[in-house]
Amino acid sequence: MSIIERIDDIIENNSLLKHKFYTMWSDGQLTIPMLSGYSKEYYQMVKAVPGLMERILPLGPHDDNLEQNMREEYDHIPLWREFAARLGVDAAELEEYEGLPKTQAAIDMMYGQTGSFHAGAAAMYALEKEIPRVSQTKLEGLQEFYGISDDIQYFAQHMEADIRHARDWSDILESADINDDVMIDAATKSVRAQNLLLDACCEKYCNNN
Repeated sequence: MSIIERIDDIIENNSLLKHKFYTMWSDGQLTIPMLSGYSKEYYQMVKAVPGLMERILPLGPHDDNLEQNMREEYDHIPLWREFAARLGVDAAELEEYEGLPKTQAAIDMMYGQTGSFHAGAAAMYALEKEIPRVSQTKLEGLQEFYGISDDIQYFAQHMEADIRHARDWSDILESADINDDVMIDAATKSVRAQNLLLDACCEKYCNNN
């Protein structure tokens, strides 16, 4: 199996779409307060992504595509703020909030994969590969069950942007001349971190379900 096939297996076996929080989202079982809480937790990841790239990119050769992708990630932050506001989260509250302990641990785990270019690339690939599918599922759920069809540009953009982003990371991984185990470990921890953040949301906001 190629390195990409191996990482794709990890992503599929631990798919975010199988997580309780997202299955509840798809089934319309989340309340607006639950979604509001989620918006505050996931904002920590939204803010972290360009910061992760700021650490990773200087470790490898200059790449115009990656530089452009990083700029796009910064542009996505205000889109998430709009989504959170639609759910009733005040801008000041969102900015001041630092996340639950498991959310913070998830972000720390992601930053822990930025020590080398290829480990960082693997972690980012594992983060961005499934986002288009996840974003589509979220968007459909918001429209069908919650009547939310505005202030959801964050999800609409990620249905397209992260296909390109994942492809750029994939190209880097496929041409890497390092031990695959380094990249597999980083990808595994990236997927674990993403699920951990959703665990935090479930435990805090869905504890009666």
